[in-house]
Amino acid sequence: QVQLVESGGGLVQPGGSLRLSCAASGSMFIIRNMGWYRQAPAKQRELVATITEGGVTNYADSVKGRFTISRDNAKNTVYLQMNSLKPEDTAVYYCNVVVTRLSLRYEYWGQGTQVTVSS
Repeated sequence: QVQLVESGGGLVQPGGSLRLSCAASGSMFIIRNMGWYRQAPAKQRELVATITEGGVTNYADSVKGRFTISRDNAKNTVYLQMNSLKPEDTAVYYCNVVVTRLSLRYEYWGQGTQVTVSS
């Protein structure tokens, strides 16, 4: 089993910045892809950004140029630096991690952290 602990959400004014963190813990696993998704009220969960084991990144068009995903493999942690935040970025942000253990693939989700962009 893998546990994910997210942190860094909160209330910020438009144009501001926040940094989300998600730390994975457990045993006997290899982390493959890591990513962030978000879900706004009355909307489906959507991809924000992902990063592969080798550091290849992918972003939703709506956040390109404003958000940066990164990972620290030594700490099993993924980050999301969010700059130039807009009210439409308001959502619950979920960490997503894909791991392998004994050649089997597993996917885990964090508990979610609220990001509110409002003046």
